Amino acid sequence: MLFRPLSVLALAGAAFIAAPASWAQASADGSQAQAREVRAWLLRIHEAASHRNFQGTFVVSGGGAVSSARISHYCQGPNQFERSEALDGQARQVYRHNDEVTTLWPGTKVAMVEQRDLLAQFPALLQAGDDHIAEFYDVSPQGAERVAGREANVLLVKPRDAFRYGYRLWADQGSGLLLRADVIGERNEVLESSAFSDVAIDVKPQPESVLQPMRKLDGYRVVRPVLTPTRLEAEGWTMRQSAPGFRQVSCVKRPMEGAGAPEKAASRPQVLQSIFSDGLTYVSVFIEPFDPRRHTRAMLASVGPTQTLMQQQGDWWVTVVGDVPPATLRVFAKGLERSSK
Repeated sequence: MLFRPLSVLALAGAAFIAAPASWAQASADGSQAQAREVRAWLLRIHEAASHRNFQGTFVVSGGGAVSSARISHYCQGPNQFERSEALDGQARQVYRHNDEVTTLWPGTKVAMVEQRDLLAQFPALLQAGDDHIAEFYDVSPQGAERVAGREANVLLVKPRDAFRYGYRLWADQGSGLLLRADVIGERNEVLESSAFSDVAIDVKPQPESVLQPMRKLDGYRVVRPVLTPTRLEAEGWTMRQSAPGFRQVSCVKRPMEGAGAPEKAASRPQVLQSIFSDGLTYVSVFIEPFDPRRHTRAMLASVGPTQTLMQQQGDWWVTVVGDVPPATLRVFAKGLERSSK
């Protein structure tokens, strides 16, 4: 799915471009120095996506589908500006100024204005709750390769258990910008690959190319979904057990995403969404009233690395989604319990 969150937050000055000898020394299992170095490598990649000016075309392939998009990202002082355009399927343009995001569907003349989702997207990396990555992943350098005409350092991120997938990352040697990211499955197969086919780094910022389309919405029907912060317990639910390393980072009531035209988002039923993250990937739990007309049967679906588990739980319909193995979703579904309010 294009613009699907990859799964990987803030600053580091150290040393993804350090010499191989220092990498080997830093890879001592369980050491605090290794944990700091691992986080520094990953944070440098993530920071480049937030603090560098770049533009290019990236391609996402997985689950038998290939999608592409053109993306531009600019920084000016403390402000960030980003625009992206889907090059396949239904025409869609996404503009972001800091945390405000405007998505335009020119074909249906619909504009959706909302706050940025907390889940990171390519070429960003870290999710919220990234403090314990080294406890659940082994990170090691794999040499250097060329991607999109640029020299890149390769980093292998291997899970320590069966509750998460692995990653292979290619980061630009000069800037740290993520040029390619593969999601690696349980049998070492590539489940999804996101990569720039061309990219220019440190380009001149053009904030007006983002702000102008966000201001000029004449002729568009503007939809503003309302997200209401809440807690699972306040809504009558408890997560008795989650997969190791995953912590809740968000809980909101929101219009249900999914099937249906975007202009109908405001009229969709309100559902509860709770997001859990291990710092590199995520699991979302959606809870809504059971409707036999829409919720016809329980199922487990897979598209690339994204797994979706849907099932009835009493008078409720629970959907668990994440870029994780199916067994991880089952842990969350089993751990979710209705409590008395």
